[in-house]
Amino acid sequence: MTRPMNQTQRLRQTIEDEIVGGHLALGARLDETQLAERFGVSRTPIREALLQLAATGLVETKPRRGMVVSAPEPGHLLEMFETMAELEAACGRLAARRLTPELEAELTSALAACARAAAAGDPEAYYGENYVFHTVVYRACRNDFLCGQALALHRRLSPYRRLQLRARHRVAQSLAEHEAVVAAILAGDGAAAADQLRRHVLIQGDGFSELVANLRALDNSAA
Repeated sequence: MTRPMNQTQRLRQTIEDEIVGGHLALGARLDETQLAERFGVSRTPIREALLQLAATGLVETKPRRGMVVSAPEPGHLLEMFETMAELEAACGRLAARRLTPELEAELTSALAACARAAAAGDPEAYYGENYVFHTVVYRACRNDFLCGQALALHRRLSPYRRLQLRARHRVAQSLAEHEAVVAAILAGDGAAAADQLRRHVLIQGDGFSELVANLRALDNSAA
């Protein structure tokens, strides 16, 4: 039985959801007093919630600014994406071997939802469907530990993955990559599924340069 969340845990979940959902921007200052007033609580549970989020890397302490939504250095960010790429590759490889009829239906449905969002030209809607798509791939690997690790890092990287979708033609490119992933999984080709997911996640060349440029723009605007 799942134990109910206490006040600090609820606050942490709410703030985390706002960061992942893009409502709290990268580099945004997290003022304890303002957050306490907003949520109608004392500063103590806010401080505890922010410290818990700092342990996950979603927020960090900056000199003269206090707690802010984390915007790591490009090199560290690239390392996180490299790790994410390998986790997703492992999920795809196992999913190709272990896919059930129920999860196959969920996977094709998630892909169709991504296609509808892309056709509508709505990057934010696509981002939401993209999240669902990846979580289905994680569950399809049928390894709860691996699924949990992949989901945790995906959420950690969600603000940056959202930024990627702002790049020109990225939504259409992402959809094509999703289609290749699904084709490989449905064909039972674990090696191809792993390769497609690895390339889908890993940021290289112009894609990484675009993300770094967006991060610098956000950092400059917050200064």
